[in-house]
Amino acid sequence: MTKGLAIVALAPVLALPLPAMAAEDAPPPAGPQELTIGARVYSKSCAICHGDNLEGQPNWRQINEFGRLPAPPHNARGHTWHHDDATLFGITKLGTAKFTGLDIESDMPAFEDILSDEQIWAVLAYIKSRWPERIRRQQESINRRAASQ
Repeated sequence: MTKGLAIVALAPVLALPLPAMAAEDAPPPAGPQELTIGARVYSKSCAICHGDNLEGQPNWRQINEFGRLPAPPHNARGHTWHHDDATLFGITKLGTAKFTGLDIESDMPAFEDILSDEQIWAVLAYIKSRWPERIRRQQESINRRAASQ
């Protein structure tokens, strides 16, 4: 499979229905304190790969020479906002392969033994706070659809 086709083949996988998270696992309200925590944790644990400005790594849609996908951007030009909160949380906590149950090669570590659930939610709130309003509304719609399934 060519590198470009591998990315196209992976996209529908992340769109599969995944286990729903319990209601108590919904993200807490994101106030100034959560955003401050999220910014700090993102800077320490995520920016090294996803970039200080959420820009991701170059050629993030193509498998690299190590057979892995580079870190995608978390800004509006990436695909992070295409996923509901439960999926974003699950991938961050468990890693892509474990969360999806698929054999996916990625440098994305599982943060379950590194960050608390509250820190993961804070990072996600921080990332979302950097999106344009239009993108936030679209992602909220994705959350509503996922919650109704």
